Amino acid sequence: MTDRQKKVQPAHVSEQRDPVRYDVTLLSEDDLYLFNEGSHYRLYQKLGAHPLATPQETGTYFAVWAPDAERVFVMGDFNGWNRASHPLRSRGASGIWEGFVPGVGKGATYKYYIESRYHGYRVEKADPFAFFGEVSPRTASVVWALDYSWGDEAWMRSRHRNNSLDSPIAIYEVHLGSWMRMPEDHNRPLTYRELAPKLTEYLLRMGFTHVEFLPVMEHPFYGSWGYQATGYFAPTSRYGTPQDFMYLIDYLHQRGLGVILDWVPSHFPGDQHGLAYFDGTQLYEHADPRKGLHPDWNSRIFNYGRNEVRSFLMSSALFWLGTYHADGLRVDAVASMLYLDYSRKPGEWIPNPYGGRENLEAIGFLQRFNHDVYKEHPNIQTAAEESTACPMVSRPTHLGGLGFGLKWDMGWMHDTLIYMAYDPVYRKYRHNNLTFRMLYAFTENFVVPLSHDEVVHGKGSLLGRMSGDDWQKFANLRLLYGYMYGQPAKKLLFMGGEFGQWREWNHEESLDWHLLEYPPHAGVQQWVADLNRLYHAEPALHELDFEPHGFEWIDANDADQSVLSFLRRGRMTDDIIAVVCNFTPVPRCDYRVGVPRGGFWKEVLNSDATLYGGGGWGNWGGLEADPIPSHGRPYSLNLTLPALSTIFLKSSSVPRVDIPVG
Repeated sequence: MTDRQKKVQPAHVSEQRDPVRYDVTLLSEDDLYLFNEGSHYRLYQKLGAHPLATPQETGTYFAVWAPDAERVFVMGDFNGWNRASHPLRSRGASGIWEGFVPGVGKGATYKYYIESRYHGYRVEKADPFAFFGEVSPRTASVVWALDYSWGDEAWMRSRHRNNSLDSPIAIYEVHLGSWMRMPEDHNRPLTYRELAPKLTEYLLRMGFTHVEFLPVMEHPFYGSWGYQATGYFAPTSRYGTPQDFMYLIDYLHQRGLGVILDWVPSHFPGDQHGLAYFDGTQLYEHADPRKGLHPDWNSRIFNYGRNEVRSFLMSSALFWLGTYHADGLRVDAVASMLYLDYSRKPGEWIPNPYGGRENLEAIGFLQRFNHDVYKEHPNIQTAAEESTACPMVSRPTHLGGLGFGLKWDMGWMHDTLIYMAYDPVYRKYRHNNLTFRMLYAFTENFVVPLSHDEVVHGKGSLLGRMSGDDWQKFANLRLLYGYMYGQPAKKLLFMGGEFGQWREWNHEESLDWHLLEYPPHAGVQQWVADLNRLYHAEPALHELDFEPHGFEWIDANDADQSVLSFLRRGRMTDDIIAVVCNFTPVPRCDYRVGVPRGGFWKEVLNSDATLYGGGGWGNWGGLEADPIPSHGRPYSLNLTLPALSTIFLKSSSVPRVDIPVG
């Protein structure tokens, strides 16, 4: 008997242990067929641990997939962690083992003890379908139920408007454990329920429309930020129970905020208690390391060609969208799924049957994932973190696309941050870093992201990556955000960037909220809040994000002065916003830009306003367009461009007329 077995006393059952019953099952023959076929999308209702009440007694039904096991047992605090006292029975060719253990109820901790057919392999495994797990570093699963009374009916009825591609989508990306901590309580992270009012109030004050959580799925190593998940059906217990996480989502929904979850079907860790080498074989992953081992993260790659694995992953996706009311899934590391040679040298990968580098099984899975997710939940969005030039990522599957609703524009992020790090005297030589995006901007439905990946691994903070002295760094950061919000795309900003955190993000510590005592940081925060409000209020800035009609260059070629100017349009002729960016620390007076009509153009936002920490240069709230042709347009504005600034100008009202689109 191990030390752990000696220390843990039986719980949740009477002193006399009841035998396992095999006359109780949740699995019909149809369930088994659909599972093995790869089309069972509700496995979480059948596999795992489910408290039940039979006419004779209450207990918990256990079921686990382990086709190459010789024997499988369930062990836990209810039997003193005895590996042999509670055997499960095999359901034959399905590979599933099941049994009903009387007296075991909610809160019992358990694992499966698997004796493989091969190599004498014996192992204790957490439940792949568990709804809840022990707090790390413990790794047992916990019997749990998912009863919860939701109050977000109004949101769920109307969320199609908030998630539609012509609506404003401004996403605040959050790591739950480090957004805010309790220094008076040993630097403890906030719980799900503590986060609910604090995070919601902040999101509303800042004008964000959605929050995106870094993976909340249970993960053994906190430093992975959730990207090395073992619990594909369990929110991490570090911050509370499943119901506590439901409460957080419910609270956000009731106040009009969407919730996107980061989901990782690309890889999983090799921890012994997890999915890896589950029954003495590579059950969930590819057996050949050239397909089954990720060279960058030393993690396992799912076998997308295996029917049961597809059922597992599809069930996970639909679980979070259905049971937890998530409004979207951001799929991590899609590029690593698409290409067999991703991050591999010649000879380290296996070509597909046609000799190519495309992972046809993964492509098929992603197409099926998006098709079926949108079929069941048409009012959500899926987003791909895809860093290559793979075409049609966000185009429908019936046209040959992958079917995602959105795609992260990693190229824009990379090019723009390189540009912003340059001393302005050299920026004219890198002007194409800014203009190149418009050659491909409408080939996908893009999100422009400034995510967590840009403030880790020695990259420093966004503020720290800006060029110049402190004043110029803050001005450059405001300029960057203004340029970002002028782009035809949805927006994403990682926490801390909105107030100009100096330090690189540290997942073990809270954001540096004390910086808001200083005017430059408070100014950046106010600038982001006002950008969000303008973005939400002006159809020209969001309505045609994915239509060429929504964007026009005024002047893309003023590299010598490092100035960009362009128009954003909505569906109505009245909806026109001019955006002008000056990427040098030199104010430019009498700078003329062509505009399509006369009348008054109101300066609706100016990043150089003293409110934001700027120098107060600008255009006195707006100006009349002159009947002087410029840039191929009949009118023009004679502007003052503040140093390192973005200004937004709105045309005066004219009768509203629909513009046909499409």
